[in-house]
Amino acid sequence: MSKAIEEKKLVVEEIAQKLTASKSTIITDYRGLTVKQMTELRKQLREAGVDFKVLKNTLTKRATEKVGLTGLDQHLTGPSAIAFSEEDIVAPAKVLHNFAKENKELEIKGGVVEGRVVELEEIKALATLPSREGLLSMLLSVLQAPMRNLALAVKAVAEKDGEGAEATEA
Repeated sequence: MSKAIEEKKLVVEEIAQKLTASKSTIITDYRGLTVKQMTELRKQLREAGVDFKVLKNTLTKRATEKVGLTGLDQHLTGPSAIAFSEEDIVAPAKVLHNFAKENKELEIKGGVVEGRVVELEEIKALATLPSREGLLSMLLSVLQAPMRNLALAVKAVAEKDGEGAEATEA
Protein backbone atom coordinates (compact mmCIF):
# COMPACT_ATOMS: atom_id res chain seq x y z
CA MET A 1 0.00 0.00 0.00
CA SER A 2 1.29 3.48 -0.75
CA LYS A 3 2.58 5.80 1.94
CA ALA A 4 -0.08 8.45 1.15
CA ILE A 5 -2.92 5.97 1.72
CA GLU A 6 -1.37 4.86 5.02
CA GLU A 7 -1.12 8.50 6.14
CA LYS A 8 -4.76 9.12 5.21
CA LYS A 9 -5.84 6.06 7.18
CA LEU A 10 -4.00 7.40 10.21
CA VAL A 11 -5.71 10.79 9.82
CA VAL A 12 -9.13 9.12 9.55
CA GLU A 13 -8.35 7.10 12.69
CA GLU A 14 -7.27 10.26 14.54
CA ILE A 15 -10.46 12.11 13.54
CA ALA A 16 -12.58 9.11 14.59
CA GLN A 17 -10.85 9.06 17.99
CA LYS A 18 -11.42 12.80 18.44
CA LEU A 19 -15.10 12.45 17.51
CA THR A 20 -15.51 9.63 20.01
CA ALA A 21 -13.60 11.33 22.83
CA SER A 22 -15.17 14.77 22.41
CA LYS A 23 -18.05 15.91 24.56
CA SER A 24 -18.67 18.69 22.06
CA THR A 25 -17.64 19.00 18.40
CA ILE A 26 -18.55 21.97 16.19
CA ILE A 27 -18.03 22.31 12.44
CA THR A 28 -17.39 25.79 11.02
CA ASP A 29 -16.79 27.43 7.65
CA TYR A 30 -13.88 29.81 7.99
CA ARG A 31 -13.93 31.30 4.45
CA GLY A 32 -13.22 35.01 4.49
CA LEU A 33 -11.34 35.09 7.79
CA THR A 34 -7.93 36.72 7.64
CA VAL A 35 -4.83 35.01 9.00
CA LYS A 36 -4.92 37.44 11.93
CA GLN A 37 -8.56 36.54 12.69
CA MET A 38 -7.85 32.79 12.44
CA THR A 39 -4.87 33.19 14.78
CA GLU A 40 -7.03 35.05 17.29
CA LEU A 41 -9.78 32.41 17.04
CA ARG A 42 -7.28 29.58 17.56
CA LYS A 43 -5.85 31.43 20.58
CA GLN A 44 -9.28 31.88 22.17
CA LEU A 45 -10.18 28.23 21.57
CA ARG A 46 -6.84 27.00 22.91
CA GLU A 47 -7.34 29.08 26.10
CA ALA A 48 -10.75 27.41 26.50
CA GLY A 49 -9.16 23.95 26.15
CA VAL A 50 -10.58 23.34 22.67
CA ASP A 51 -8.67 21.68 19.81
CA PHE A 52 -9.35 23.41 16.44
CA LYS A 53 -8.32 21.75 13.19
CA VAL A 54 -8.81 22.35 9.48
CA LEU A 55 -9.58 18.91 8.04
CA LYS A 56 -10.39 17.45 4.64
CA ASN A 57 -14.10 16.73 4.28
CA THR A 58 -13.57 13.37 2.59
CA LEU A 59 -11.38 12.11 5.43
CA THR A 60 -13.80 13.49 8.03
CA LYS A 61 -16.73 11.76 6.28
CA ARG A 62 -14.86 8.45 6.47
CA ALA A 63 -14.31 9.03 10.19
CA THR A 64 -18.00 9.92 10.79
CA GLU A 65 -19.00 6.72 9.01
CA LYS A 66 -16.59 4.76 11.20
CA VAL A 67 -18.07 6.14 14.46
CA GLY A 68 -21.72 6.25 13.32
CA LEU A 69 -22.14 10.02 13.05
CA THR A 70 -23.06 10.23 9.37
CA GLY A 71 -25.61 12.94 10.24
CA LEU A 72 -22.65 15.33 10.27
CA ASP A 73 -21.89 14.69 6.60
CA GLN A 74 -24.43 17.31 5.47
CA HIS A 75 -22.28 19.98 7.16
CA LEU A 76 -19.05 18.81 5.54
CA THR A 77 -19.16 20.98 2.43
CA GLY A 78 -16.75 23.74 1.54
CA PRO A 79 -13.79 24.57 3.73
CA SER A 80 -14.35 23.07 7.18
CA ALA A 81 -12.59 23.63 10.47
CA ILE A 82 -13.67 21.53 13.42
CA ALA A 83 -13.50 22.38 17.13
CA PHE A 84 -13.17 19.39 19.48
CA SER A 85 -13.63 19.67 23.25
CA GLU A 86 -13.03 16.68 25.50
CA GLU A 87 -13.56 18.64 28.72
CA ASP A 88 -16.28 21.27 28.43
CA ILE A 89 -19.49 20.89 26.45
CA VAL A 90 -20.23 24.62 26.33
CA ALA A 91 -16.74 26.09 25.71
CA PRO A 92 -16.45 25.60 21.92
CA ALA A 93 -20.02 26.81 21.33
CA LYS A 94 -19.44 29.92 23.47
CA VAL A 95 -16.11 30.86 21.91
CA LEU A 96 -17.24 30.24 18.32
CA HIS A 97 -20.61 31.96 18.80
CA ASN A 98 -19.02 35.06 20.36
CA PHE A 99 -16.32 35.16 17.69
CA ALA A 100 -18.93 34.79 14.92
CA LYS A 101 -20.90 37.75 16.32
CA GLU A 102 -17.85 39.98 15.84
CA ASN A 103 -16.59 38.29 12.63
CA LYS A 104 -19.49 37.65 10.26
CA GLU A 105 -17.27 35.57 7.96
CA LEU A 106 -17.17 32.68 10.46
CA GLU A 107 -20.14 30.39 9.94
CA ILE A 108 -21.12 27.70 12.41
CA LYS A 109 -22.60 24.78 10.46
CA GLY A 110 -23.50 22.14 13.04
CA GLY A 111 -21.92 19.67 15.38
CA VAL A 112 -22.14 16.86 17.89
CA VAL A 113 -22.94 17.28 21.58
CA GLU A 114 -22.50 14.22 23.80
CA GLY A 115 -22.78 11.86 20.82
CA ARG A 116 -25.87 13.51 19.30
CA VAL A 117 -25.79 15.47 16.03
CA VAL A 118 -27.08 19.03 16.58
CA GLU A 119 -27.95 21.94 14.33
CA LEU A 120 -27.00 25.62 14.52
CA GLU A 121 -29.98 26.58 16.71
CA GLU A 122 -29.00 24.09 19.42
CA ILE A 123 -25.39 25.28 19.32
CA LYS A 124 -26.57 28.89 19.76
CA ALA A 125 -28.74 27.84 22.70
CA LEU A 126 -25.76 26.05 24.23
CA ALA A 127 -23.57 29.12 23.70
CA THR A 128 -25.98 31.35 25.62
CA LEU A 129 -25.96 29.14 28.72
CA PRO A 130 -24.15 30.58 31.74
CA SER A 131 -20.67 29.25 32.43
CA ARG A 132 -20.15 26.26 34.72
CA GLU A 133 -19.19 28.62 37.54
CA GLY A 134 -22.32 30.70 36.92
CA LEU A 135 -24.53 27.60 37.02
CA LEU A 136 -22.86 26.41 40.24
CA SER A 137 -23.41 29.86 41.78
CA MET A 138 -27.11 29.72 40.83
CA LEU A 139 -27.42 26.24 42.32
CA LEU A 140 -25.75 27.34 45.53
CA SER A 141 -28.11 30.29 45.94
CA VAL A 142 -31.12 28.01 45.35
CA LEU A 143 -29.82 25.57 47.96
CA GLN A 144 -29.16 28.37 50.47
CA ALA A 145 -32.59 29.99 50.13
CA PRO A 146 -34.54 27.51 52.34
CA MET A 147 -31.94 27.76 55.13
CA ARG A 148 -31.95 31.56 54.93
CA ASN A 149 -35.77 31.63 55.09
CA LEU A 150 -35.75 29.26 58.07
CA ALA A 151 -33.19 31.42 59.88
CA LEU A 152 -35.30 34.55 59.26
CA ALA A 153 -38.43 32.79 60.52
CA VAL A 154 -36.68 31.59 63.70
CA LYS A 155 -35.29 35.09 64.29
CA ALA A 156 -38.76 36.63 63.83
CA VAL A 157 -40.30 34.15 66.29
CA ALA A 158 -37.52 34.82 68.83
CA GLU A 159 -38.00 38.58 68.54
CA LYS A 160 -41.78 38.21 68.93
CA ASP A 161 -41.32 36.01 72.00
CA GLY A 162 -38.86 38.53 73.41
CA GLU A 163 -41.40 41.36 73.00
CA GLY A 164 -44.14 39.26 74.67
CA ALA A 165 -41.88 38.48 77.64
CA GLU A 166 -41.05 42.17 78.12
CA ALA A 167 -44.74 43.12 78.07
CA THR A 168 -45.64 40.56 80.83
CA GLU A 169 -42.80 41.78 83.05
CA ALA A 170 -43.98 45.41 82.96
